[in-house]
Amino acid sequence: MAKPTPDELTAAEGRTVPDVIARDLSVLFCGVNPGLLSAAVGHHFARPGNRFWKALQLSGFTDRLLAPEEGRELLRSGLGITNLVDRATRSADQLTRADLREGSERLARKVVRWHPRCIAVLGMGAYRSAFDRPAARIGLQPEDLGAAKVWLLPNPSGLQARYQIADIVEQMQELRSFASDGTHQRTPGGGKP
Repeated sequence: MAKPTPDELTAAEGRTVPDVIARDLSVLFCGVNPGLLSAAVGHHFARPGNRFWKALQLSGFTDRLLAPEEGRELLRSGLGITNLVDRATRSADQLTRADLREGSERLARKVVRWHPRCIAVLGMGAYRSAFDRPAARIGLQPEDLGAAKVWLLPNPSGLQARYQIADIVEQMQELRSFASDGTHQRTPGGGKP
């Protein structure tokens, strides 16, 4: 994947990255919104410091480390990727509460259309704002989104120092176990606040 120029990154603001999605996925991962690098290259979680791809492998969701441009490979394992807000920004801090609320409504429509069993939202602050759940904690959420169970994961961005890779992997392992269990009878909200 060629590194975009500064001008190409600036031009990527407002662009979208296509969803990696299909019907009846086991888990649909939902990022906050694409960064400029992801929008410039057209692949989710493309920033080199992002820990998403590494955490997927270490948690057992994938058997090898996928590169962002291999994202469509996830569909073979019943996994997909979308975003709460489709448009790219320099930073997620540029999103408003209204942007996130609109994103939650759009995500609900995707659940109705595509029927994933679990939605895994990657980012506690964004989830709390988007779904008006100020006390939400990492882990299984007590409320479903349509017919999908909702799991809240730490944001894998390398800029998020609160959660280390081991924390993200541990939560992804719990999600993987839950999603493969089939019964979905776990206690909600058991993760870190």
